[in-house]
Amino acid sequence: MNNENKNQKIKTNKSKIGSALVVGGGIGGMQAALDLAESGIKVYLVESKPCIGGIMSQLDKTFPTNDCSMCIMAPKLVEIGRHKDIEIITLSDIESIKGNPGNFNVTLKKKPRFIDEDKCTGCGLCVTNCPVRNKIYVDGVEKVKIKLEADDLERLTKIINEYREKENLLMPILQRINLTYNYLPENALRYVSQKLDIPLSLIYRIATFYNAFSLKPRGRHIIKICLGTTCYVRGSQRILNRLSGLLDVSDGETTKDIRFTLESVRCLGCCSISPVMNIDGETYGRLKLYEVPKILQGYK
Repeated sequence: MNNENKNQKIKTNKSKIGSALVVGGGIGGMQAALDLAESGIKVYLVESKPCIGGIMSQLDKTFPTNDCSMCIMAPKLVEIGRHKDIEIITLSDIESIKGNPGNFNVTLKKKPRFIDEDKCTGCGLCVTNCPVRNKIYVDGVEKVKIKLEADDLERLTKIINEYREKENLLMPILQRINLTYNYLPENALRYVSQKLDIPLSLIYRIATFYNAFSLKPRGRHIIKICLGTTCYVRGSQRILNRLSGLLDVSDGETTKDIRFTLESVRCLGCCSISPVMNIDGETYGRLKLYEVPKILQGYK
């Protein structure tokens, strides 16, 4: 079988070679492919849709037994995917069939997927980020005037200009802004959106996905308390409560003087020295309650 441009041809020799072409990847075509493959015949399963399964994959129950459709079909999907003698060819239409029984030349027109099928894991991110399906149209919407202090305007302009000519510039720009202000100010994100012509919704999606970013002002010192299993068993919850009382903030809040932000995390990778507290990258292990006030005093 050779793949040339968009046309895919399945060729046979003059003698019968014992391969079969099944057209249609519905439940009938799937069962036919399995039966033929189990008989020792090489099978090419051709489907015009992006995946096999047909109408049955869209049904809830089947008549007359009311059995679950996916319960019937899922084992067949797995078996077809693993079978060494079944080759699935999706997004393909038959253009011509020539020859005699046992010796056919079939020409298929294969539609492009715009991805490397050998590397595809089925994660679906290509659909989510498709520039055609998700193209954002803005018609007649005036840009909101953003109020920035002169110093802030100078800082943001310098950061944007530093990365403007680089690929994948959004993430390093957000990292620099987060490092400069210790959080991502709303007006700064709006300014970046307008200057780079990137939808604000996309910027917010990234800003809220990574826990290294924050949309609320954070303290100059970030206190992280591990509440993972090992630390929790050894009393990290009591340490968190102690810190909360000393700083007069709850988990995830920042003190009024913007000095400390208290955060609980699920793992700091220091189980051997639990319970663990981390302040600005400095790790304090085998922590005792009476040590907490003294440690905090060093940051005031």
